[in-house]
This record gives sequence, structure tokens and C-alpha cells, in this order.
Amino acid sequence: MKVSFDFDSTLSRPDVQRFAKWCVSEGHEVWIVTSRISDETAQEEYTCNYTLDRIFKSNKKLFRVADNVGIKREHIIFCNFTMKIDSIEGKGFAFHLDDDVDELMAIKSRDTCRPINVNHFDWEFDCEETLRTDL
Repeated sequence: MKVSFDFDSTLSRPDVQRFAKWCVSEGHEVWIVTSRISDETAQEEYTCNYTLDRIFKSNKKLFRVADNVGIKREHIIFCNFTMKIDSIEGKGFAFHLDDDVDELMAIKSRDTCRPINVNHFDWEFDCEETLRTDL
């Protein structure tokens, strides 16, 4: 099953990392879909070294978490400050876990991917239920 996680305030959390690691160990295709700007796009759009250094340093943390969880680099989508639905629509994701209600509502309105709010107490149950249901 193909699943996706936001990074900031979602996969950056240790409890979500544990769950994502479990998903990887169960053979699911785990992706990160983040609003962040990619290093490549940052180099094209910014000339300020301070800004570039902050972006690179921040993304380095994301890559470290991805490596620790077992998420392949080619399974990281940087949305470059656009809505995530534009990057995941029609791609067959079973669920997307995020803390941003606007992102989740956009997904709900345009795709079959189940949007799940990481700030709800039962987020993990909802993710597991989706994986069981979609088998």
C-alpha cells in the first residue's frame, strides 16, 4: 500500500516516525509529501546565502529522519509551497497524514486518498484501519 506523511509537525514527531517505520517494515510504500522547498528549487530562487543555508540545514534534518525511517530519497516530494493535493492527486495513496486542515480538506475534496489529521487522538487507528480496509 502507498501512504504519505507530511514532515513538519507530523513525521518530525517520534511517535509518527515509529508508525512510519512500522509501515516500512510491513512492506508499505512510504512517502514524504512536504510543503517545503527543495534544495534545487531554493538554489534557483534564492541568492541570499543565509536563506539557502537555513533551507539546506532544515532539509538535512528531513533527510536524516527519512533515512532513519527507511524512506527512499525518491519517495520524497517537495511541493515548493504549493498545495500537496497537486502532487498526490491520482497517484494511488491510501492515506495522507498531516497537521494542516486546509491541506487535508483539499485532499478530501479532490482525491480518493484518505486525509488523516495527526492532531486527532485516533490518527494511528485511522491509518491502520485504512491499511486493513484497502488490502
